Parts: sequence; structure tokens; C-alpha cells
Amino acid sequence: MSETKPAFWSLKPWWCQPWSILLTGVLVIAGSWLLLHRWWISAPVAVAVLAWWGLFLVLVPAAYLDEAGEPEKRP
Repeated sequence: MSETKPAFWSLKPWWCQPWSILLTGVLVIAGSWLLLHRWWISAPVAVAVLAWWGLFLVLVPAAYLDEAGEPEKRP
């Protein structure tokens, strides 16, 4: 009998759900632009947010599924 792991996102609190990560990133990028109006500051902020999204919305859940031995669920 194989033991199955719970879904990755069900283990996370509300502030670490995909919607909250996306909303926070959008607010940070928009806030940097609205407050500073400097593309040379907002662009690196956007790159950092995109890297954060890639790490926590793509790579970490994929690693969790890979560790569980489950096939990836891709559309």
C-alpha cells in the first residue's frame, strides 16, 4: 500500500497561497512604479518578483510532486 502525500498548497497557510503570492508581487511592482516613477528601479523589482514567482509557484511545487513520485500534472 503506497502512502500518498497531501496536496502541496493544502499544507500552506493563507499568506503562502498562489493568489496571495501573485497579488503581493503585483502590488510591489505597481507600488514601486507609482511611488518612484523610475523604470530603472521598477525593472529590477519586477525581475526579482518574477524570480520569486518562478521559485515558489513553479519550482517548489514541482519538486514536491517529484519527491512524492507523482507524475506532473501539466495542462
